[in-house]
Amino acid sequence: MDGPTSAGVVDAAQLGAELGDRATLVQFSSAFCQPCRATRRTLAEVAGMVEGVAHVEIDAEAHLTLVRGLGISRTPTVLVLDARGRIVRRGVGQPRTVDVVAALGQAM
Repeated sequence: MDGPTSAGVVDAAQLGAELGDRATLVQFSSAFCQPCRATRRTLAEVAGMVEGVAHVEIDAEAHLTLVRGLGISRTPTVLVLDARGRIVRRGVGQPRTVDVVAALGQAM
């Protein structure tokens, strides 16, 4: 996962889902993206292990305004948000569980 980004803050209204109490893992996916399936499993597993962490998956093709606003160019892209929705980490491609857990450390 890459370092902090200046893309700003994402709120529940933009995501169409509530933010986690401690952090939120936002996954941008597309229908025919094979790595997106594995990413979904990894992020859901981590969210299930860490209290207060939510996993939100967004169909990139159905949310083009948000995708463009955040500079998403490939799927899967994962954003790690802190409790206020501030983007603290960003990664492209299928993440490893250890990297997701480490990124959450920066968000909490």
